[in-house]
Amino acid sequence: MSKRDYYEVLGVERGASEADIKKAYRKLAIKFHPDKNPDDSGAEARFKEAAEAYEVLGDQQKRAKYDRFGHAGMGGAAGGGPGMNMDDIFSQFGDIFGGAFGDAFGGGGRGPRRTKGSNLRIKVQLTLEEIAEGVTKKVKVFRLVQAEGVEYDTCGTCKGTGQVRRVTNTILGQMQTASTCPSCGGLGRGVKSKPKDADEHGLRREESIVEIEIPAGVEDSMQLNLRGKGNAAPAGGIPGDLLVQIRELDHEQFTRNGRNLHLDYHLSFVDAALGAQVEIPLLGGKAKVRIEAGTQAGRIVRLKGKGMPSVDSYGRGDLLVNLNVWTPQELTAEERATLESWREAPNFQPSPDPREKGFFDRVRDMFS
Repeated sequence: MSKRDYYEVLGVERGASEADIKKAYRKLAIKFHPDKNPDDSGAEARFKEAAEAYEVLGDQQKRAKYDRFGHAGMGGAAGGGPGMNMDDIFSQFGDIFGGAFGDAFGGGGRGPRRTKGSNLRIKVQLTLEEIAEGVTKKVKVFRLVQAEGVEYDTCGTCKGTGQVRRVTNTILGQMQTASTCPSCGGLGRGVKSKPKDADEHGLRREESIVEIEIPAGVEDSMQLNLRGKGNAAPAGGIPGDLLVQIRELDHEQFTRNGRNLHLDYHLSFVDAALGAQVEIPLLGGKAKVRIEAGTQAGRIVRLKGKGMPSVDSYGRGDLLVNLNVWTPQELTAEERATLESWREAPNFQPSPDPREKGFFDRVRDMFS
């Protein structure tokens, strides 16, 4: 089932301000909050969907990428979907509501704080051929994981709540305040025993093989976010993310410009003068192209739909072939004599068409 457009989910226009987006999300989150809709799986799904939409549209960088590439361009950057749980949502968006959830839907907060593990960053090199088709890569990463045999006990200071409450006498009466427990850092528990190879949080570093599905059409420096594939967090918190930066390798024949590809193709003088049918290389094949008689050097032939796919699945770009006429560098005496006999021939005198586009106009058309 395809995802709904994030703007549609929040009920805002594409040009909506940050304040409007936050307001729309808060309204939906309160409406579909699980405490307000007990045993209603539909409301919970809408609650998660709204949280996922806000995670993207509420972040300027993610929003810009989404506006350009759609869902395909997020590469898992959004945190929603089947793997998103309520702790993820409250951990990420609690600052928007402050104490609104606890006060409005049952008072007293949601228990111990769940920390999030640190993110990992890697680079993945891809060829144009891999980018054109999309590819699955298996990469080796070293990340922190929960060590086997770790035992936890409840924090004696906060009794597992993650908070310490204090009552202060004021002229207006008693005032109660709550703050993060200084002993456990808000986790509600600490490590009781652990293996020798684990750190103070019960984590150890191990080698993992991660499978990354890279959509067709990604571009150099684009970043994919694999949620939950980073370092583990203490006390069973939320795992960090694996941030994958795309590194596009240079191609020996093609140059990429967005969705379009550019290729320099050399014609012989004879083929340019008489016309010919030639084979133009493509990514993963060849195309037969008819060259008109009298073709001039610098002419650009556009092969529609033979470029790169769009990462948002909106069609393919074109292949722009720049035709260069190859001038022989060595001639036999007979060839030289033949050409000398044509030196003054009228048909061999330059006679450019004033309507023919110049070099800079052709370059401009290439990038339009």
